[in-house]
Amino acid sequence: MLTERYGLPLSTTDAAARDAYVEGVNLLLTVYPGAAAAFDRALATDPGFALAHIGKARTFHLAGNAAGMRESLATALALSDGASARETSHIDVFRHLFAGQAVAALAALRIHVETWPRDALILSLAANQGGLIGMSGLPGREQGLIDFLEPLAPHYGEDWWFEAHYGMALSEIGRHDAARPRIERSLAQFRRNAYAAHAFAHLCYETGERDSGIEFMRDWLPLYDRGGGLFGHLNWHLGLFELHAGHLDAGLRLYNDAFCADDHRGAVHQKLSDSASFLWRSELAGHPRDPARWATLLDYARAKIPRPGFSLADWHVALAFAATGDDAALEGWIQGIEALVKAGRYPSGATIPAVARAFAAFQRKDYAAAIDLIVPMLSERERMGGSRAQVDLVEATLLRAYLNAGRVAEARHLLSDRRPGPAMLPVAGLEQGVAAQS
Repeated sequence: MLTERYGLPLSTTDAAARDAYVEGVNLLLTVYPGAAAAFDRALATDPGFALAHIGKARTFHLAGNAAGMRESLATALALSDGASARETSHIDVFRHLFAGQAVAALAALRIHVETWPRDALILSLAANQGGLIGMSGLPGREQGLIDFLEPLAPHYGEDWWFEAHYGMALSEIGRHDAARPRIERSLAQFRRNAYAAHAFAHLCYETGERDSGIEFMRDWLPLYDRGGGLFGHLNWHLGLFELHAGHLDAGLRLYNDAFCADDHRGAVHQKLSDSASFLWRSELAGHPRDPARWATLLDYARAKIPRPGFSLADWHVALAFAATGDDAALEGWIQGIEALVKAGRYPSGATIPAVARAFAAFQRKDYAAAIDLIVPMLSERERMGGSRAQVDLVEATLLRAYLNAGRVAEARHLLSDRRPGPAMLPVAGLEQGVAAQS
């Protein structure tokens, strides 16, 4: 019987179909382009290969092609009678995911990996900060990701794919010494792995190694195809390092050419969140606002994300409303979120409405109100979704609000409580304000 890369049996008896399927899965796992074409090659030699259809459905899902996703899913379901128990369960997890049933998908995934822990494509749906656990909106989700991955580690050993994900999860909870060798081994084994590059960028951020981050990203990014799903986001990481180094012009070049480019190939929410957060952070660092960029970004948000429902996107849409001064639209957006919270359909709860109103208060220079809104939710900020690097924007906003309000002692206290490792947040007036009170 033919098997895939992790030794799991496949229902196809065609070696060429198997090889093309394995290639497609590897391209999905490394976030490189070309997976759809690989699955097409598998189906050209074995049209009845259900897992190749579900793999193709996943590529449509990631590309935002709902019609293609539904068609490929329907074909996979129709063929599942001839599939194994593992393949049937595999397809079922994706069925829940594609239907937007995140809770059901995660429950099915947990059951699946108990029996088939080395089904990496299924595991990939929950193995990172953008997955079903990382975006769950639940308290303790960072530690929850570790608790999920840790029992699976013996099944993978030093596998390059698993090492990158487990390493980043460890980095996100401050276990940098345990994270580093895993991430570095992953890159050494398979350097053309965008997720491992992503994990290393986060490690550099969390350990304050700004210059190492710049050096690594400048060296690694030429290996990556512009059509890769993480191309924009990895350039955002480089842009963030450049901003921390005081190189705004370099960051803006990356903004124009990569993470806010017209041909951005990553997820819609990724382009929005990376672009909005970079502009807001640049202003916190003391650089002037660029109204034209904000206006263009808001137009993009209105067109691509017409209603709330996904927390990471939602609070970045709120940033765009706040930065452009559209208070009425922002309040309508917040009320839409609050309706979802009331209906029990928004796991992040009240964290997003609070921080969205804080952004608006900061924008109108009501720093006391911004502070009063952020402080109570700060301990639950992981519920907003995203990595610590992304959510640090909230802490930076609070820090700038303290300084602008003349509440320097509270700014110093916030800094003293900040998790160890990450570089100083680039906030205008920080060094002078803190030094004045030393």
